This record gives sequence, C-alpha cells and structure tokens, in this order.
Amino acid sequence: MALFGWGRPKQQAPSKEALVAVGDIFDPIGILEALDKIVPRYLDMVDRDELVYPACKRTLTDVDGSVRAIWDHTRIEAMRYIMMVPRREFELLTSPDRQVEMLDAFLRQQPHEETVVDFTGIPINDLVIAIIAGLNWLNLCAFSAGVSPSKFSGTLGHFRKIVAVAHQWWALDGAGERCYAMLAAKKPPPVMLYLVWSEYTRLAKEIATASIYGSSIDRAVESEREHLETEFAGRPAELKAALAALSETTMLLKGAEDPQDLVFELL
Repeated sequence: MALFGWGRPKQQAPSKEALVAVGDIFDPIGILEALDKIVPRYLDMVDRDELVYPACKRTLTDVDGSVRAIWDHTRIEAMRYIMMVPRREFELLTSPDRQVEMLDAFLRQQPHEETVVDFTGIPINDLVIAIIAGLNWLNLCAFSAGVSPSKFSGTLGHFRKIVAVAHQWWALDGAGERCYAMLAAKKPPPVMLYLVWSEYTRLAKEIATASIYGSSIDRAVESEREHLETEFAGRPAELKAALAALSETTMLLKGAEDPQDLVFELL
C-alpha cells in the first residue's frame, strides 16, 4: 500500500478465498476485528497439526505450501502478539488522538530480540512489546527460510526509522484532519496499526518467497525457464506460450503488495 499517501497505489487483484481475508484494509477497526477471529482459528489449526508451523518451514508438498499461504500465515504469526495483549486499548494503534503518545512510547523502548513476551499490564507498553516481538519473530522466520541477509538486516532499526518519520508527520499542524481525510479517500495514514501491518506484510513476503523459491526468485525463474526449454524442445509455439505465462506470473509475484494479489503461483 502507499504509506502516508505517498506514492501511487497499485490496482488490487480480485479477492480470493483465504484464511486472512481482512476485508477493507482502510478500516483499521475492521482489520483488528478480523484478526480477532483469524488468529485463534489459525492457532487452532496449528494445534490440531493441520498445518506445518511455523509457516516458513513448509514446502510445496505441504498443506498450504504456497507462497500466498505462507505469506498470509507468517503475517498472522507476527500479528498474534498484538492480539495477545491483555488490556486491549487498541485506540492507541488507530486513533489520531493517540498516535503521538504511541509513537513516543515505541521510540523510547530499548531494542531486544525476545519473542517470548512478558506483558506488564500497562497497555501502551504491552503494545510496544508485542510489536517488537512480532518483528523478532519475522527475523527468526527469515533465518529459518534462508532469506538473504541483504534483504533482512536491521529489521528493527528500519522500522524505527519509519516510526520516526511518522512521528514527524503527526507533529505538523492539522495532522488529525489530514488523517481523517486520508481514511475517507481510502489512503492509509501513518497510524501505528498501518505501520505495523505494512512492515509485517513486506517482511512476510520475503520469507514466503525464500521458503518456496530460495533466496532468489530470479534463480528460481531461470531454473524453471531451463525446465520449460527442455520440456517443449522442438515445439516453439508451446514454449513461447509457457515462457509468456512464466514472465506474467513472475511480474505478478514481484509486484504483489498483499497475499491476495497472488491469483497464480509461479511454480
């Protein structure tokens, strides 16, 4: 999505059936309400051994062993920490009136690498703990999936920079009015929920693609191209069609901003 309304959002692909159907991403309360149902349902499936967990350890032969499903489910695994916070003052994540307070609290928190959370009972502190735990979980998943370090280094530091920019945005006069105007125009304002959702989505995509295709999509594409050239040797028309389909699905994967953008799988 175009963060803070900067950049031009891509046209969304039609929504398909998925575990993580969150509805209107421009309704922050709707996202949280959907996650309140989706997270326990996902964890129940894991407890019943219906899915390989964590999602980053799946292969193509596993149930939901596709890039789209792993991307979906890895994001759920990170977002679950927020849904675990005992006192749910979620307006800290969504309300324009609480954003400076929330962003300040995040920037004051010392970085750590824990994924086992110990909540304090103070909502704003617990939300910060949960957000960082989600980022740390994604770091662990990235290591397990073999994501290239060049794509996944300094995760927490990168997110702190995003939060710092958002803090500057809210410090400007009229920020609250701009926030409501952006929501009305279907553009995501820099409230903490959107910052977290966008960053978790970006990182989960890197994990999902590495889980299935290895650290480089381009290498996977080249391998598939060689396979197609062997399979359709002597049949130029069929080879041309297969290569065109490969190119289309590769562009779709690289350009996808959300799991629901992936109508097709690459391999």
